[in-house]
Amino acid sequence: MTQSVAPPSPPPISKIPCKLEIVVLPVSNVDRAKEFYSKLGWRLDADFASGSDFRVLQFTPPGSACSVIFGVNVTPAAPGSAQGLYLIVTDIDAARADLLARGVDVSETFHNEGVYSGADEPYLFGKVRVSGPDANHGSYRTFASFHDPDGNGWLMQELTTRIAGRIDSGITSFASAADLASALRRAGAAHGEHEKRNGGQHDENWPDWYAEFMVSEQSGAESPK
Repeated sequence: MTQSVAPPSPPPISKIPCKLEIVVLPVSNVDRAKEFYSKLGWRLDADFASGSDFRVLQFTPPGSACSVIFGVNVTPAAPGSAQGLYLIVTDIDAARADLLARGVDVSETFHNEGVYSGADEPYLFGKVRVSGPDANHGSYRTFASFHDPDGNGWLMQELTTRIAGRIDSGITSFASAADLASALRRAGAAHGEHEKRNGGQHDENWPDWYAEFMVSEQSGAESPK
């Protein structure tokens, strides 16, 4: 008689801070890459050279805790081989318009229909890109893409409400005034529906409701009713 063995328990989540802060990009022409990432409006943090055989540059996207580095003798990876690099935005139309205004060749917005095959360039949900935003404007569901001059591939993903557990519910922050304004607009629209459900009466405690809604949206917790 075979005795069943219980699967091992997953290890506990580490309490040691371990922050992802650098992604290395393989490029063939450092000055060309510098010009491109400057054009994106990203912050140049460093441009350091040591002789003719080593140079490293660091750029940080607006509001990001993670930076990218590239240079000479920084990585053995083939130029353009970094693919599926995600930039999270709260308003993909505004983010796309900003790139276009900067002269960046960015795709139309697209989403998927749950199909995991096809001839398009792979991305998080597969290979079939359906033109236009997600019909329900669901968080995580709408994308746009672009490449740097070497072909390193970037995707912008619109995210307004996170899956529960992804963010510490006790910590709420906004990367920019624009992100905060977008969150306030979404809270305002949701609060309008809240007041309708309660007989159209003005809610004197709307600041508390807004605050709870905005925190729950970031952490993935249940929104106030």
